[in-house]
Amino acid sequence: MRGGSIAVVGGSIAGCAAALAAARGGAEKITVFERADARLRDRGVGIALHSDRYDELRDAGYVAPEMPWAPLTRRVWSARDGEADHGRAIGEQPFPFRAYSWGSLWSELRRRVPEEVSYRSGAVVTGVDPDADGVTLRLADGYEEHFDVVIGADGYRSVVREAMFPGADATYAGYIGWRGTSRDVADLPSEGNDAHNIVFPGGHCMIYRIPDGAGGHLLNWVLYTAPPQTEGLHPDLRTPTSLPPGRLNSELTAHLRALVSDNFPPYWAARVLRTPAETTFIQPIYDLEVPQYTSGRMVLVGDAASVARPHIGGGSVKALQDATALEAAWVAGDSWKEVLERYDAQRGSVGAAMVALARRMGSAQVENTPDWSAMGQPEFDVWWQDQNKGSDRRSGFGGHSIKAG
Repeated sequence: MRGGSIAVVGGSIAGCAAALAAARGGAEKITVFERADARLRDRGVGIALHSDRYDELRDAGYVAPEMPWAPLTRRVWSARDGEADHGRAIGEQPFPFRAYSWGSLWSELRRRVPEEVSYRSGAVVTGVDPDADGVTLRLADGYEEHFDVVIGADGYRSVVREAMFPGADATYAGYIGWRGTSRDVADLPSEGNDAHNIVFPGGHCMIYRIPDGAGGHLLNWVLYTAPPQTEGLHPDLRTPTSLPPGRLNSELTAHLRALVSDNFPPYWAARVLRTPAETTFIQPIYDLEVPQYTSGRMVLVGDAASVARPHIGGGSVKALQDATALEAAWVAGDSWKEVLERYDAQRGSVGAAMVALARRMGSAQVENTPDWSAMGQPEFDVWWQDQNKGSDRRSGFGGHSIKAG
């Protein structure tokens, strides 16, 4: 299907990948609307791609070896053990992942979007009005434009999804992710090639090294647990929402410091506690599924379509895979109807399977944690396998294979 005018709402990783897919599919006019007017490349949080999924995405042309990355080979799960510096390892597992900085990966994808694509920063889409011949977008500044197809790549609060399925909102999982990055990467165990999960009653913290985009590295960590139930709770957390870097108040900071000091082995507690306030923030954890990925001339990709809890290690993978599937449908389809039907048929079931697996992992790793003190490698292996029942290397942790999807 060649020609046509395409709007991509959202210009982050999913949006850039979708614009690239539309260009490769033969769209004549592509416009990306990104609400942020600041530089997305400055976002420094870590993401990881399973090596198998990377190989598939590289072959599809959506990632490349020159994108800055750091190798991860093993994941070590540890619990506090008195004053033992690194705690006690309760389990180890192979971890064939490539660690990226979100900002660096976005920058590389943005660079690959063809010059003829119009990328509009600071463009806030407030309304999406479908009709028989396409979709009209309304922007906050009063601007309106009609397109043949609109791609919603605008995240878990998608305005495009609301137009497709009113009320199909993300559901708060009941816990949050505290996140942070620092330059505290000297003398890491195993030369920084291991990911470390620190476990405690009611949650865990994953710590690993990521590239900083300038030839060095950052220490990236994310701590999953229920939010504090105190009078000093930040007003923005009384309903689940994100708190960007620098927004944590003194009560939240004190809570985080106490949680880490009381539950982490001394070595890892010190690393997390040295994280600067300006790079520490909070993200709520959500689940999201939709009845289908398309409706009329509207289509969803990435977190706008489904949100799986981060424990699965497949969020960014899925966004990039959605784009590859959209490109393939574009090339194979002879009409908009056929293009969108092909895409929905391939990606809808994958998104649902990832959400279900991520819920099981969230339950086991945060909501209903085991007695970590009674766990060693044999018990850990059983616990891990139970979470992954029905999954394999092509359809489980780390995301589904494109070929399996």
